Amino acid sequence: MLLKEIYDRGHYAFTAGPLSWREAIRACCAPLMADGTIEPIYAEEIIACVEKHGPYIVLIPGVAMPHSTENATGCNATAIGFMRCSEPVSFEQGNPERDAQIFFTLCDTDQETHFANMAKLYSILTDDAVVAKLKLATRAQDLLEIDKLVQGG
Repeated sequence: MLLKEIYDRGHYAFTAGPLSWREAIRACCAPLMADGTIEPIYAEEIIACVEKHGPYIVLIPGVAMPHSTENATGCNATAIGFMRCSEPVSFEQGNPERDAQIFFTLCDTDQETHFANMAKLYSILTDDAVVAKLKLATRAQDLLEIDKLVQGG
C-alpha cells in the first residue's frame, strides 16, 4: 500500500549515473518538492544532519532513509518519497556497508500519520525479497508490482 501511495502521489524518482551523497539527497527530495510537500531547504537540513551526525540515514546496506526532525524547516506535510539510483551512492568512502541504492525520504508534520507510514515502511524493509526487487526497479510501474508482493498478492 505504501508503494502505491508513493506512486499515486508522484513521490518517486529513478536516477542514472553516479551521484555524490549530497546530490542523492537533493535528488530524492525533488519529487517531494514538486508538489510542495517540502521546500528545497529541507534537503539542505538533511545534508546538514548527515554532515553533523554521519551517515545514520543508511539503515541497512543498500537502503537509506533521509529525514530530518519533526516539523523541520521546509517540511510542509507528512509523506514518504522513493528513489532508486542506478549506481550505489557512497556515504562513507571505502565502506560498502554505508552505500545506498534505494532511498525512502521522510518528512513529518503529523506524528500519527508518520507512525503509520513508518509501520508500512517497516513491512517493506524487513522483507528481503521486496528490498531486492526495489533495488532492481527501473520504472514507476515496478513500484505497483512490488506493492502487490508487500500486500501478499
